[in-house]
Amino acid sequence: MTHLPYIVGAYAVFAVVLGWDYLATALRIRRELRLARQRAERAQARPASRDDASTELSR
Repeated sequence: MTHLPYIVGAYAVFAVVLGWDYLATALRIRRELRLARQRAERAQARPASRDDASTELSR
């Protein structure tokens, strides 16, 4: 009796999980960078206010 199929299967599962972790993280980072660039572009396209009163509360 040999344990070779079990060992090969275990390494295959490990490789798949490792690859999935890398791919999911890379895709998430890419998405977040794209969203940050879009936010920065929108902020630059927005006209600048005189004294930045848009962030202050008013009555």
